[in-house]
Amino acid sequence: MRLSHFLAGTAVALTVLAGNASAALADTYALVTINQQALFFNQINDGAKAAAKAAGAELVIFDANNVPAAQNTAIENYITQKVDGIILIAIDVNGVKPAISEAKKAGIPVIAIDAQIPNGDNVAFVGVDNMKAGEEIGKFYADYVKSQMKGEATVGVVGALNSFIQNQRLDGFKKAVGDSGAKVEFLDTVDGQNVQDVALGAAENLMTANPTMTTLYATGEPALIGSVSAVESQGRQSDVKVFGWDLTAQAVKGIDEGWVAAVVQQDPAGEGKAAVEALAKLKKGESVEPIINIPVTIVTKANVDQFRGMFK
Repeated sequence: MRLSHFLAGTAVALTVLAGNASAALADTYALVTINQQALFFNQINDGAKAAAKAAGAELVIFDANNVPAAQNTAIENYITQKVDGIILIAIDVNGVKPAISEAKKAGIPVIAIDAQIPNGDNVAFVGVDNMKAGEEIGKFYADYVKSQMKGEATVGVVGALNSFIQNQRLDGFKKAVGDSGAKVEFLDTVDGQNVQDVALGAAENLMTANPTMTTLYATGEPALIGSVSAVESQGRQSDVKVFGWDLTAQAVKGIDEGWVAAVVQQDPAGEGKAAVEALAKLKKGESVEPIINIPVTIVTKANVDQFRGMFK
């Protein structure tokens, strides 16, 4: 064998080994999500994937499929696997606390997205102040009732009763409406369970039971999709105004037609990106803020054009 060929072959082998070593040493972050049906959670995934790629890290994603206990098990498994960090979108913010504490004991930082963990051992929270944003949409709703509905309305709510954050959004909404002085009667709150088809059936039953209801408030994306679909299926576009969370193509259509009045739009991709970037900082020994707030926008007919590109 010629020496030049031997050296060239050695160089290639060393390059391959170096690449394998680099891959082996790459940081691994785990994202434990709620489900992968909702556009919102998939957008978080997209933002986290892009940030992980930019940081030269590997991202693995676990879908709990709306089962709280599955999140605890996933975190325990990731602790065993010794990942470098965990990103969590919690279903049960109290029930998952022991698993977060175990991760901390193992030296694995946990970043919570979207749902704050009360007195939890997570290093930081990335997302929206859901109570405050609920108040924002509640104030908008009350002003709308005063200016567009002669100061009076009845409202039914499609929520997700097992979701701490969606209950916060409802509490904030009720507080702002109550403080506004608008004459609003709260009717039933039904449980869409954070599942689109369940929310559709719940919204249809809500409207059937309350034929004179004039407004709907949906506390999350599946609830909003279900509410929009229910209004359309029952032909109530002319007499029911819809307010909710997390923009979808169906909601944009309703805004264009004038019966979806306002939707709270978060920046889920930005949340995923910020969480990965926070873990990367921690890995380098840097510090991060305990609360990393991502602002929301209330989308109406006046500003919906800037969001259309999301659905092309």
